[in-house]
Amino acid sequence: MRFDFALDDPDFYLADPEDAYRQLRGYAPVYWCESGRFWALAKHADILHVSRNPGLFRSGSGVLAKNDPLRLQMRSHETIPVDAKAPSIIFMDPPEHNRFRKLVTHAFTPRRVSALEPLMRGIVRECLDGIQPGEVIDFVDHLSVPLPLLVISEMLGVPAADRADFRRWSDAVVEAAETNEDALFQAIGEFFSYLQARIEERRRTPADDLISVLIQAEVDGDRLAEGDILLFCQTLLVAGNETTRNLISGGTLALLDHPQEKQKLIAEPSRIGSAVEEMLRWVTPVKSFARTAVQDCEIRGQRIAAGDYLVMLYASGNRDEDAWGPTADQFDVARSNDVSHLAFGFGQHMCLGANLARLEARVLFEELLARYPLFELAGEVQRLRSTLINGVIRMPVRFPPP
Repeated sequence: MRFDFALDDPDFYLADPEDAYRQLRGYAPVYWCESGRFWALAKHADILHVSRNPGLFRSGSGVLAKNDPLRLQMRSHETIPVDAKAPSIIFMDPPEHNRFRKLVTHAFTPRRVSALEPLMRGIVRECLDGIQPGEVIDFVDHLSVPLPLLVISEMLGVPAADRADFRRWSDAVVEAAETNEDALFQAIGEFFSYLQARIEERRRTPADDLISVLIQAEVDGDRLAEGDILLFCQTLLVAGNETTRNLISGGTLALLDHPQEKQKLIAEPSRIGSAVEEMLRWVTPVKSFARTAVQDCEIRGQRIAAGDYLVMLYASGNRDEDAWGPTADQFDVARSNDVSHLAFGFGQHMCLGANLARLEARVLFEELLARYPLFELAGEVQRLRSTLINGVIRMPVRFPPP
């Protein structure tokens, strides 16, 4: 059976891609995408195999589905006001990746993450306080955006007066994955310049924030160069903001599309933590990441040549019937979490901020369902045009009184 799926085209994802994923899993699990010049992996087991073997499948040649995979990395380096010793952590391979990850894990200890819960609840409650019962609001702008954006700002020690620019900078980084527009990289350059000033300030006056932690982090006598801190903060801005934003939006939409599942959470709020895992599987905020084969190999009998580019379709792997059984295409907030979903990646590059995102989503849905359990969709949902992020731009929602 022959297919022609343009997996490198963001328009492919604006239509529901689930049927295409299903066909790939069944008939072409290792699929050559001619337009993108890459192999696409549709099965959960194959994605785990590639993710677990960085010695065979490297990240340093690019991680994005779009052609010219190093473009974003190279142009980001052009905008950095100082030299960076290394690329962004997402482009690193062992042993460099292992050493760098040790340096930055100090910023995501369980103590640091759990200490943010009161802040998160305060942000969500303030957002909910601003809703008039019965009114229609854009859920994305009013709830999905503020929580992760304000949490990341707080972690970085950004003054409240400067936080309005963070959404613009974050969106510019995501859009830059699809296009080469100078205005986007100008915005990224503004972000780097702003952070450089914050780093210089924190060198003079350390505080209990992420930038201070990164400046002081040390492993075997090594510290991060200023450019490395800038690139890490860029990655954090997207990973900690865009992905959590779209987990919240996508998870809310899943509850709206499956009212019986929402009712389960209303009746048993203790399920919300495990329900967030199902939202992550169902939504898969980051659709895919890529690796490059280091040597000739085979996957499911398909010959992969050294230097070939492989795109791991996380969104397809998270609906794989072989992993999740006959209900893989059903949204079930009571699903057992025995199988590892791929929403945070896997292996060496599993997302550092995974527990931060989980906590933010749990807090938001606990507060939302307690305050406005009857929320309902009130208009058309507008999705983000992207090969990278499974995003929602606009989602009008009505909040009837309980």
